[in-house]
Amino acid sequence: MVGASANPARPSYFVATYLLSSSCSYENVWFVNPTADEILGRPVYKSLADLPSPPDLVDVFRKPADLLEVADEAIAAGAKTLWLQLGLWDEAVAQHAHDAGLEVVMNRCSRSSTPAGPAASTWPASTLA
Repeated sequence: MVGASANPARPSYFVATYLLSSSCSYENVWFVNPTADEILGRPVYKSLADLPSPPDLVDVFRKPADLLEVADEAIAAGAKTLWLQLGLWDEAVAQHAHDAGLEVVMNRCSRSSTPAGPAASTWPASTLA
């Protein structure tokens, strides 16, 4: 989770608590934040490059201006999916990640299995079932 926060008022904190307490098996939930050392009792990594192994999914809680940099880090880290949280949508970033072989989800909350609205989708739209 890129942009994870130790602040209980932040959406990333809420999603982190859900992922860690979920009945689903999330074997490796890693937090990435260059300014934190620990969140919810777990170590925090400074960047995706510092993770112990390639992540399956990179869940992004960052401002739109940071998305291309995060996509580049996800590609370099060997991620399979780039997941941009609610309110995050960038066609150029999605194309860049997709061209590098990543699945891309935009404007969708990873905590919820329901879309945020009609604009929430996997990218490109032709991959929707």
